Amino acid sequence: MTPVSDNPDRTTPRVSPIGVVGAVLGVLLFAYTLRQTGLAPIGEGIRRVGLGLIVIVVLAGLRFATRAWAWVLCDETPGGLRLRDTFPALLAGDAAGNLTPLGVFVSEPMKAALVRHRVTLMSALSGIAVENLFYLLTVALVIAAGTAALLFEFDVPRTLRTASLVGLTLVAGVVLASGLVLGRQWKLVSGAIAWLHRRDVGPSALRVRLEKLRTLEDSVYGFHQRHPHRAAPILLLELAFHALGVVEVWITLVLLLGGAAPGLLTTFILEAVNRTIMVLFKFVPLRIGVDEAGTELLARTLGLGAGVGVTMAIVRKVRMLFWTAVGVVFLVRRGLARQAARV
Repeated sequence: MTPVSDNPDRTTPRVSPIGVVGAVLGVLLFAYTLRQTGLAPIGEGIRRVGLGLIVIVVLAGLRFATRAWAWVLCDETPGGLRLRDTFPALLAGDAAGNLTPLGVFVSEPMKAALVRHRVTLMSALSGIAVENLFYLLTVALVIAAGTAALLFEFDVPRTLRTASLVGLTLVAGVVLASGLVLGRQWKLVSGAIAWLHRRDVGPSALRVRLEKLRTLEDSVYGFHQRHPHRAAPILLLELAFHALGVVEVWITLVLLLGGAAPGLLTTFILEAVNRTIMVLFKFVPLRIGVDEAGTELLARTLGLGAGVGVTMAIVRKVRMLFWTAVGVVFLVRRGLARQAARV
């Protein structure tokens, strides 16, 4: 019998007003950026990329594979998850997160649902939570390092400098707070739900699952103690994800600018800012508009010329759409397989 939570349709949220507004504003921002930049430099940039787009798409697939492998190492079930299980689940979850305004609120449950044929729901959620903790740690490091390099090495506009300093402060605060929570093993989620339960407020569906949430938190907090030798390879895989991102940006710039392509530092800053945009605007489906506008502003600040940032963002959008389509295919195949099993 297939569990109810195994049905991906049950994890698809309704479109929220905030998401709709974000998408509309994103489209308007995209149109404005195209108008300001002009279509000619963008078209020329895409022509220069040419078949190099295939390399960029392959690199993006390898990035997904590194996180999928890290998820395998975060799974504690004997003989449980394999790369051929986590890779399609990761792609399908990412596709759902990209196409809906609620991001991780739909993508992470989707991933767990798609590996229920191999592990229990609790094991899947625990592994996903552990992998996300390692991923978020490396994201914070990349954003902090990239922002610091931007501020110290380039003369940025005052507004951008202020925003960068605020972002850097927030990242430092989040890292310190996360370290404190993990070190003290504070059960924030179950503790908050228990507090609401004592006052008879909050969603009843969460209150009845309070013990399972406590078990999940215990499993996540105790992962390193049970598997102390897995931290290093997981961290290396997460760092490889970011390193491949830098390589992808560098190849794109080489294809666009040829011998005038910038060095490693500028390339790293572009990737770091891309991570920042992804984190801040996850609620905008496919980050339409904000990605193009943000990358173009940064590219001009770094002296790369008009149209380079927008073209980079469009190339990134093409490879994102490709892997989103693959994720949707995996999701449909999984759904059809379950339907056939019921018959």
